[in-house]
Amino acid sequence: MDNYISLFKEGVLVNSIKNTLIYTAVFVLFGNIFSLCLAFILNMNIAGKGVYRSVAYIPTLFSAIVVGFIWSYVYMPDSGLISSVLKAIGIDGSDFNPLGVGTTALYAIVFVEIWKNIGTNTIIFLAGLQTIPNELIEAGKIDGCSSWKLTRYVRIPLLAASITINVTLSVVNGLKAFDYPFIMTNGGPGTATNTLIFKIFKYAYNEQLFGKASALGVVAFTIIIIITGILVMNLRKKEVSL
Repeated sequence: MDNYISLFKEGVLVNSIKNTLIYTAVFVLFGNIFSLCLAFILNMNIAGKGVYRSVAYIPTLFSAIVVGFIWSYVYMPDSGLISSVLKAIGIDGSDFNPLGVGTTALYAIVFVEIWKNIGTNTIIFLAGLQTIPNELIEAGKIDGCSSWKLTRYVRIPLLAASITINVTLSVVNGLKAFDYPFIMTNGGPGTATNTLIFKIFKYAYNEQLFGKASALGVVAFTIIIIITGILVMNLRKKEVSL
């Protein structure tokens, strides 16, 4: 119990949980919204959609280490890709350093995670869209439904199973976020990107504090089980009601 008390008094527990929950919330919300929008676009009858689908899936093929190093260069101040582009269009990009500012570092990392996983989520949404019977869409059009109403009241409700899968996977990935905080910021600046799993790693392997690491591991396990369990049960109930 001393380990749990120490984690709480030092602020480690609160800080790690807060960062992890923010990371998860942003990742789940924006990752699935972007993927769903992209799936709707790639499901349309457009020329070369097979190529576009392949391009959308490419980021998923890279390992987290490769993605982390690439985006570390993209975000690099002064000589990074974004800074260079800003300079090219006449804007001073020397101060652009999202990974070096505590208020933006966590969100910059979450964006990388969204970019990395958008292909997987899009494929799952696409698979769900292609199982929707055309008869239902045609019936809606005959009844005078607009494209928005067809999407809101027909397509999205019938994507309940795909939404459950993507949201659940996103929540689990967000709650166990480790790769990008470790590769891109090493938990910094300060404690701005310290997530639960990263802090467990740091306690165990960097500081040799195995008691605190174990205590934090129990907390992380409990949080993941509770949040995932509640989420899956609620999403399953909605699937049944639809």
